[in-house]
Amino acid sequence: MGLAEHTSRVVAQFDFSDEELNRHVDEFLKQANAGLKQDGTSLSQIPSYVTAVPNGTEKGIYLAVDLGGTNFRVCSVSLNGDSTFNLVYNKVAIPKNLMVAKTARDLFAFLAKQIELFLREHHRDHFESAAHRRSTMSFPEGYRDEQIFRLGFTFSFPVQQLGINKGKLIRWTKGFDIPDAVGKDVCKLLQDEIDRLGLPVKVAALVNDTVGTLMARSYTSAGKHRSLLGAIFGTGTNGAYIEKTASITKPIPGEYDKSTGEMVINTEWGSFDNELNVLPSTVWDQTLDRESVNPGIQMYEKRVSGMFLGEIVRLAINDMMKDDEASLFRDTNSSYNDWSTTTNVSPQSGLLSQWGLDTAVLSVAAADNTPELSTIRQELENTLQVYTPSLEDAQAFKAVAGAVVRRAARLAAVAIGAIVLQSGKLDDPEEELIDIGVDGSLVEHYPFFRDMIYEALRAIEGIGPSGADKIRIGIAKDGSGVGAALIALIAQKMEKPGDFLADLRRDIRRRLSLPFENAGMLPLQNHSTPAFCFLCSVSLAPSLLA
Repeated sequence: MGLAEHTSRVVAQFDFSDEELNRHVDEFLKQANAGLKQDGTSLSQIPSYVTAVPNGTEKGIYLAVDLGGTNFRVCSVSLNGDSTFNLVYNKVAIPKNLMVAKTARDLFAFLAKQIELFLREHHRDHFESAAHRRSTMSFPEGYRDEQIFRLGFTFSFPVQQLGINKGKLIRWTKGFDIPDAVGKDVCKLLQDEIDRLGLPVKVAALVNDTVGTLMARSYTSAGKHRSLLGAIFGTGTNGAYIEKTASITKPIPGEYDKSTGEMVINTEWGSFDNELNVLPSTVWDQTLDRESVNPGIQMYEKRVSGMFLGEIVRLAINDMMKDDEASLFRDTNSSYNDWSTTTNVSPQSGLLSQWGLDTAVLSVAAADNTPELSTIRQELENTLQVYTPSLEDAQAFKAVAGAVVRRAARLAAVAIGAIVLQSGKLDDPEEELIDIGVDGSLVEHYPFFRDMIYEALRAIEGIGPSGADKIRIGIAKDGSGVGAALIALIAQKMEKPGDFLADLRRDIRRRLSLPFENAGMLPLQNHSTPAFCFLCSVSLAPSLLA
């Protein structure tokens, strides 16, 4: 069996027919609805407590911070009210010692300090006037909060969310290990350190990056149609969509705005069908899962996201290289190579080590349509140390890589199509357009990935060609920045009139509990005479601190 025939057999194992596509959509809907009824299902369907989405007319300056791994980003977003915005940001690496600090305060004090440095650099005038106003206005009638920055906190670690700005850390990942923080409200941990620095900032929202993607797309998308779904197809994959609260029958702890009748749901669809009821499972999928750090979970993500696609291709290519009949990247003599030489694979080639094939190489292969595939052949040589690969070698690599990514795109259409069907908007004559916001390296940089999604959507029963034409998939950038800022805006609108005074009272009580040199104020006298707070320049009747 020659290389071309062997390649065809490998490619066939990644076929994903229209029949399989529809079977997956049915299973996705089944698991999605199960997740709305109870916890502990494959699709977690986590309530976000976000009950409204922007329409592009919002204005104001909001802050966003993102602790997603080894870096911490602080940004401010100026919403212009016309679906446009201006964004500035600073990014700093988290010191290694703080990733494994003894106390949560060590880390969160560092984060708060970065917020202060950012404000002093980019918003000095606003910052100083806000701080001054906060410390000199009379209390309570003259005290106002319009000068206080609202902040959206993107915290990309497992949390149990209990409100729009409340969530307890379940566990650390990505190299962090601070046991002291586990089980604590991460928003409060950050707010406490912000308050210790006297910053005019309120942590208004705890943000999932996929929810942020939906918000960013809703604000920036053209036209009157708000977005239904925000999805990420990059290193990982996930989606968040607007669901009717009446359909969420499992308990939602904490308070939220019930007036809209809707809530954004974070699906956590990377774990769709962990049971493998329908998901395809080649020998290479099985090997990847078995050798991963989390075998048995995130099974959908392991077939769709950029982190894993290169490894699936590498495993398949590696088996082909070992097969004497296939003779991939091997020549008996130079006459078998159109470059009149023999192919040589370095022992250090990424093809021979786990995770050694970056998904970016697959994009190069997909984009190369030159007759001799010279671009991918050069990429194989430069990146993977496969020297002088033949045209037939390059064709085999391109075919296998294309098959793996095409399956991923059709699986991506399963989630998108199921959410569209779940919404019922296809049958609503008033819904002329269904807008989907997407982000991530696959949808942005892999050639024709979105085209392959559309092709699959047309084959889904209940959508069809006419329904697919009604779906608009557009890029939504910077969910952890713009999206987080917009969620902070939504959270501000949800605040009750008394909320801010309650926050102020808590802040003053905390300051009064600090040692004199830290609090910057005289201690409260233990009698009925009002105390005087030098930090706030406010006369405080003891009853107001109750």
